[in-house]
Amino acid sequence: MASTDARDERPGWRWGPFTFRLPFLHTRLCWPEFLQGTALASATGLALVPLMTTHFGLTFEEAVTMSLISGFLLGTAPIVFGEPYAPGWVTPALPLVLTFVLGGYDTPVERFQAMTALAVTLSVLLFVLGATGLGRRFMAWLPGALKSGLILGAAIAAFKRVFVDDAPEYLFAQPVTTITACAVCLIFIFSIPFRLLKTRFRPLMVLGSLGLLPGFLVAAAIGPLVGEVRYDIEWGILVPPFMDTWAKVSPLAIGWPDWEMYLAALPLALVTYVILFGDLVAGNEILRDAGADRPDEHIDIDTTRSHWSLGIRNAVMAVAAPMFPTQGSVWAGVHVVIVQRWRQGRHAMDSLHSGIHSYYFMGLPFVFLLLPLLTGLKPLMGIALSLTLVLTGFACAYVAMAVVRHPVERGVALLTAMALALFEPWQGLLIGLLATFLLIGGRDADATEARVAAAEKRLREDGPG
Repeated sequence: MASTDARDERPGWRWGPFTFRLPFLHTRLCWPEFLQGTALASATGLALVPLMTTHFGLTFEEAVTMSLISGFLLGTAPIVFGEPYAPGWVTPALPLVLTFVLGGYDTPVERFQAMTALAVTLSVLLFVLGATGLGRRFMAWLPGALKSGLILGAAIAAFKRVFVDDAPEYLFAQPVTTITACAVCLIFIFSIPFRLLKTRFRPLMVLGSLGLLPGFLVAAAIGPLVGEVRYDIEWGILVPPFMDTWAKVSPLAIGWPDWEMYLAALPLALVTYVILFGDLVAGNEILRDAGADRPDEHIDIDTTRSHWSLGIRNAVMAVAAPMFPTQGSVWAGVHVVIVQRWRQGRHAMDSLHSGIHSYYFMGLPFVFLLLPLLTGLKPLMGIALSLTLVLTGFACAYVAMAVVRHPVERGVALLTAMALALFEPWQGLLIGLLATFLLIGGRDADATEARVAAAEKRLREDGPG
């Protein structure tokens, strides 16, 4: 349900439940967000390019075109649909998706069809669960041990992808650069001692808010010194080969998935929905927490609208550029950075929508068209992919471990996670469900333990029979 508030909301053109806000007319340019968006788009937006060229049969230019379309669709979330979040990938689902697609299908055509099946299935889930309100009920029912297992499974799959499956292509080819970049990012983002240093030195605080970028810059500097990176800069503008890309990726050109693919995609689409819904809840809490400091601007939070907009974006992606799961709800790190500056007051950021627009619409589109930048980044894209997966794995691991407290729940979570990372998605989900109900007996192990303790006490007091 949409929230109501007496405060002013940033104007725009209403269409149905959505609001189109035209940059420079309804929103202003915020230079800090513009510069960060430009830089981080270079570091993260192209991370899937090496996968597209290695495993999906695309040329470098076609893979960049896929990323361009994906980035454009992400930008429509705040601009066309009026969403008050910094959108991003459903990153924890990425390693599970790669395991499912690369491990289950052999040809580029089949792999793109599997991506399409995932996107279509998730889109249908979003429309149905959003329109009926069943999404919130589903998330409330989901046992904590199973939820933890889904997230921990993403962590295991991410580390397996980096250190086992794709290691010969990426890690072993650039070991020093990749490990150094990963170490820098882990320290800058997660290190507790480094957090203390950030409170003392403002430049470190700024660097720590830039996500993957510090590690990426270190990789760019160290790579040539150790002989693992060699730059071959080309000048000019890339003319995206849209038609050639369409002919290789769109189901309208290569054929639609068969019903077996949709059936196989359903469990993983459900897992992705769980992660996506969690991101949405976190994004809303961040907005509500900061809203008290900005009484001048009302931010409309509407979960149903978010379901619809996500469903539309994933449906368009399924047809135009099936790169699942790149159309998610919230990029938590960027969302926090933008909201934190917005909450400082109108002098820092006139509107939250201005900050988000600056980061996406004004930062993303042209980055993918500059050949000097693209060719300069090309030898670093495998490192960007490894960085994305390692940080995803680390973050998913500590989130998953915080969800459960009971020892049996931890065991069930690990069993579910291993099953998801090693087997088919439906097998992993089935094992997780069976383990949850056979070993825990319900949604909460502590509640089950309390019932057992009460029964044992009555048995001691009354005797058998």
